[in-house]
Amino acid sequence: MIKGKSVGLRAVEPEDLKLLRDWRNNPSFRRNFREVRELSMANQQRWYEKTIANANDFFFVFENLETGEPIGAGGLLYTNWIIRAADFSFYIGFEDSYIDETGFAEDAAELLIKYAFESLNLNKIWMELYEFDEKKRNFFTEKFNFICEGTLRDNCFEGGKYCNSHIYSLLSREYLKENKI
Repeated sequence: MIKGKSVGLRAVEPEDLKLLRDWRNNPSFRRNFREVRELSMANQQRWYEKTIANANDFFFVFENLETGEPIGAGGLLYTNWIIRAADFSFYIGFEDSYIDETGFAEDAAELLIKYAFESLNLNKIWMELYEFDEKKRNFFTEKFNFICEGTLRDNCFEGGKYCNSHIYSLLSREYLKENKI
């Protein structure tokens, strides 16, 4: 387990799949995810088997260190070792918060970012956020200095209309400079 102040990152286990499925099926969360369909346990099982077998995917359950309770999930996916970049996936499922105000999200994000740059030696982490996902955009741009790289026009369909998505990223040199490493 990778431990922070209040959160630990641990490998996903089969007993986590129902909870992960339920979090992913939360309609207020799902609208922000690229996978928009309702997920079954069979979908979740196939995802799990594919993810644990893929050496380029690093996915974790975020756990409250005090209680041992799972509080969220995220990881580094689709890792490209040539350019040393990975898709950054992140959410807090605890109390349906998505991005919480209790400090769990900040601690978990710090751990995952540190793991990306200091353990995996990645050069870049990036995420695709829909234009209406203000909570996650504000969190990562304000707390961690993610930068908007570009816009994918009409890249999702939500609420009866097409919406843009934006690619946000953080480079290792920006992280290292900010953290004085």
